[in-house]
Amino acid sequence: MNWIESLYRTYQNNSENVGNEDDRIPLAPLGHTIQNTQIEITLNQDGEFLDAKADPLITIIPCTETSAGRTNAPVAHPLSDKLKYIASDFFTLTGEKRPKASKNKDLKDHHSSYLSALGAWVSSRHGDKKLESILRYLSNNDGAVLRDLCSVGIYSTSDEGLIHKSWKGEKEAKPRIYEILKNSPAPWDAFVRWRIAIPECLEDRTYFDKVLWEKWISYYLETPSTEGLCYALGGNATHRLATSHPKRIRNVADGAKLISSNDSSGFTFRGRFTDPEGSQVCGVSFEASQKAHSALRWLIARQGKQFGDQQAIVAWATTGDQIPDALASTPDLFDDEELLNAGLVLSETPSLSANTGQAVALALKKKVSGYLATLGDTTDIVILSLDSATPGRMAISYYRELKSSEYLERLEKWHTETAWIQNFGANKKFVGAPSPLDIAHCAYGRRIDDKLKSATYRRLLPCIVENRPIPSDLVTCCVRRASSRQGIDHWEWEKALGIACALYKKQQIQPNNHHHTMSLDRKRTTRSYLYGRLLAVADLLEEATYQKDERRSTHAARSMQVFAERPFKTWTNIETALVPYKRTLATNKPGLFKYFDDEILEIMNSFSPDHFVSEERLNGEFLLAYHSQRVALRLGKKAKEKEQEQVSA
Repeated sequence: MNWIESLYRTYQNNSENVGNEDDRIPLAPLGHTIQNTQIEITLNQDGEFLDAKADPLITIIPCTETSAGRTNAPVAHPLSDKLKYIASDFFTLTGEKRPKASKNKDLKDHHSSYLSALGAWVSSRHGDKKLESILRYLSNNDGAVLRDLCSVGIYSTSDEGLIHKSWKGEKEAKPRIYEILKNSPAPWDAFVRWRIAIPECLEDRTYFDKVLWEKWISYYLETPSTEGLCYALGGNATHRLATSHPKRIRNVADGAKLISSNDSSGFTFRGRFTDPEGSQVCGVSFEASQKAHSALRWLIARQGKQFGDQQAIVAWATTGDQIPDALASTPDLFDDEELLNAGLVLSETPSLSANTGQAVALALKKKVSGYLATLGDTTDIVILSLDSATPGRMAISYYRELKSSEYLERLEKWHTETAWIQNFGANKKFVGAPSPLDIAHCAYGRRIDDKLKSATYRRLLPCIVENRPIPSDLVTCCVRRASSRQGIDHWEWEKALGIACALYKKQQIQPNNHHHTMSLDRKRTTRSYLYGRLLAVADLLEEATYQKDERRSTHAARSMQVFAERPFKTWTNIETALVPYKRTLATNKPGLFKYFDDEILEIMNSFSPDHFVSEERLNGEFLLAYHSQRVALRLGKKAKEKEQEQVSA
């Protein structure tokens, strides 16, 4: 199965959603595209102007293959289009220069092109009363659409009789169109849609008239075309072959195409083929291309992730059933009630007496079972990533097809093996895996640009859906950021620490098959693990002597980065700095002092002499130990303080 077939099948399976008004970007009918429109003109059945309003709306409009892919040539859409196509008085009232007459005699000007396209549809056997009303209005009014728009306050003219290009300091209230099109070259760069008030018609909006959709499809499919085999759908039947393929895939302003064949001008294929239909190598039918591109546009808007104007990633089931997001963090896969019932939401100091990792695994298994009950084992799941280096060309940078059972199994594996205690700030403490966005922020900082963000997503996607190893440089970046406590807010460092631990834990599973537990492993005696434990004890020992509202960083916290580089020498300095704090703790809280001192002695006795004096850089395991030891110490500290209070009482 190829990407066009996957999307075509998705369209067919979700055909009941075509034109659904509840969708942000609706699934477009065959032969239609999605367009941002700004002006709606209302006519009666006799083609008389009733009203107009400025209102931005994503609109379904009929189009030809040529008009959908137009650039500068005046090729009109047959119904809704820009003012320069619809209004004969456009150049008179705007003051813009008329384009030079083309040497190509078949190429009409903008308004003539529109009248020709609309007139041909009206005169065919698939014409409609609403179309006749529009054509009658333009004929009776001599196409003076802008004059009517000025009469109802959509536009305003200056003393010279020209429409204001900008609105600066005029006395009247500012027309809304100037605000809607503030980022456009001019306020008359507007797209028009039609509403026809005919008493016997239930639907007066042409852009949601299903009867009109069907009439356009029937009319367009009868126009001359090239017939041939569709290599996307297969079979021996001949189809109407596509000569041009849709754009507006990632958003309604997207000009990039996935399939292009302009060899006559842009020399995309460097002379390898002589016709744009592709019959010399392969053909794609008009129906397959239109439905596949429309489904992709709909899916991206509905459940995809986009990064700026360049990259988009989407995963879907070809049946249209809901699937878990491959790029979500663990809590985003559950609703609030499920999170609480599973014990994945943590308090300020989590209890690790139970196997927290097992709780994540059980919650995920239950969630996956629910999806499997709906999807079944063999539903096709597709993951696709789009990227573009130029405004006009787009490529599929990642494509993967899996069965639902395989997809869900790998998603469960990722979230289970990458699970760690995460602290993302107030009211967001959980056990689970971070999202790729969180990982990107941890590795490269919160000011990361869209290009680097999308590259991180693209690199992590195979790790999630194919169980590939996490890129080592990404893990290293996260470990180093978590080791640098200076210069970032405390909450941000806490977040980085949890993410770094999650990635390092996951990284160690594949090559070493070592499963680190989230609770403290007192039997583990590797050098990095023991040094991480030492740093945590030093940090909390000093912190235990602070006053209730004291918030300054400990000596151990300030030394964390250099400690990772040169642990033995740095530990000597930290130990010296701890002397006054030990003395204070021994005087005021002797039970707590003994608790910390015993912990240090236990760790020191676990070192081999060679490992302790080595100045080799610590690996990411020291963060796992630091995090686990810190949680264990805080729980033990609370217990010791409670004992001290009982003795004092």
